[in-house]
Amino acid sequence: MKYYIIAGEASGDLHGAWLMEALLQCDSAAEFRVWGGEKMAAVGGTLVKDYREGAVMGLVEVLRKAGTVRSNLNLCKTDIEAWKPDVVILIDYPGFNLRIAEFAKKKGFRVYWYIAPKVWATRERRVRKLSKYVDRLFVIFPFEPDYFRKHGIEAFYAGNPLVDMVSSQAAAAETAEEFLDRNGLPHKPYIALLPGSRKMEVSHTMPVFLQLEKLMAARGLSQYQLVVAAAPSIDDPVYASYLSDSSIKVVREQTYSVLSHATAAVVDSGTASLEAALLDVPQVVVYHMNPLSFMMVRILLKTKYVSLANLILDKPIFDELLQENFTVKKVFARVERLVGDESYRSAMRADYAKLRSMLGGGGASMRVAREMVDSLKASFDE
Repeated sequence: MKYYIIAGEASGDLHGAWLMEALLQCDSAAEFRVWGGEKMAAVGGTLVKDYREGAVMGLVEVLRKAGTVRSNLNLCKTDIEAWKPDVVILIDYPGFNLRIAEFAKKKGFRVYWYIAPKVWATRERRVRKLSKYVDRLFVIFPFEPDYFRKHGIEAFYAGNPLVDMVSSQAAAAETAEEFLDRNGLPHKPYIALLPGSRKMEVSHTMPVFLQLEKLMAARGLSQYQLVVAAAPSIDDPVYASYLSDSSIKVVREQTYSVLSHATAAVVDSGTASLEAALLDVPQVVVYHMNPLSFMMVRILLKTKYVSLANLILDKPIFDELLQENFTVKKVFARVERLVGDESYRSAMRADYAKLRSMLGGGGASMRVAREMVDSLKASFDE
């Protein structure tokens, strides 16, 4: 069968690649045409558009790139209609994918959505569009099936694929000393920094991380180095533009290794925070965006937390420093506690254990792929 898959950011590229590998095991004749990144492209098929060319987030940023978004939408619609896939699979990225869902459904294509938009957090009105334009919804958080059922949508939940992704990582096979040696890093403990997967996010986080380096040196935490886990969507010169006078090191293509061997982590809100939790790393989550965009988010946000781990357990496992609270002094205070307060670290890790049990065991991507293939075959027999 022919699968047209659309992911719009780094996490979607990762989830998409795992799903594609599972689909190939369930359907040996699978053909792919994708919008994603290097991970999806490596599995096979044709990469129509790299997500790094057009990923935007926030009201102001979207308005600034309205022409690019419109052009990409037109390209995607034309390409879908020309290729005539058996199914269009949309991965998160709701601003773009909701419009594609409407188009594809009206054109008679079957539409599956993998990793549902977080309508339970904001913009709940999108539920109506999901109900109208999506044939099957596949979710990755344990509370989502009940939520969508209340809105008349049956959602398929098979666990969270991050469990597999984290458990398969190579970091577990090496010691911290081996990791440091392999990357030319000093033999001293470190704090992992994850500044985000978009240039906009990096522009907000990196200046604060530079200030953190100085404050740690001045306040008695100079025994810790700072190591950035580079996002695949951010090129080296972007990091280098901030680090010319800094000892902060950048490690690329090893996010799980960087997290696994870290004493603690400062993580830009997103999937990386859940990954850090699954890797048992004490953390603080930070986020900052354009003030106008954040004002709109605050108006629309319906949840108490922005971090997935806190949302799933419905409690503040770790602190979230958002917008005006994302200051170097507050980040330093959290880092100081993360490295120095053993009872705090232990309590956080106990909550991480509960989180892992709630997200289920391995094999989520395979279970989703099997359900997709079986339901597609059943629809053809109708």
